[in-house]
Amino acid sequence: MRFFGILFLMPLVSLLPVHANAYVNRNNAVVRVMDKAAGKVQTVNIPVGQSAQIDKLGITIRACKQSDPFDAQDFFAFIEISKLDEGLIFSNWMTANEPGDNPLQNADYDVWLVKCE
Repeated sequence: MRFFGILFLMPLVSLLPVHANAYVNRNNAVVRVMDKAAGKVQTVNIPVGQSAQIDKLGITIRACKQSDPFDAQDFFAFIEISKLDEGLIFSNWMTANEPGDNPLQNADYDVWLVKCE
């Protein structure tokens, strides 16, 4: 009798809503900046909600998130980048697992997200 009850409930379980992936907010973004002209690479840790000045770039981190710990590890950050002589040159999400998809593409600098901590 118990077996038939389980068989009856199985289809109902499949009707439960599926939740979207959860993300864990992190407090700091680790960002790598490459000055193409000088051939210099710097890795900086920037707290969420704060800005850092690296050479001619001002980098502001608006959010930094880690994918659900039970999924493959990935990090996402909303980053705004300004250049002293040009103003805002980048404002978008970056992901650590796909740095080639959305790094800052500028004649002088490359910027990409390494991870969130």
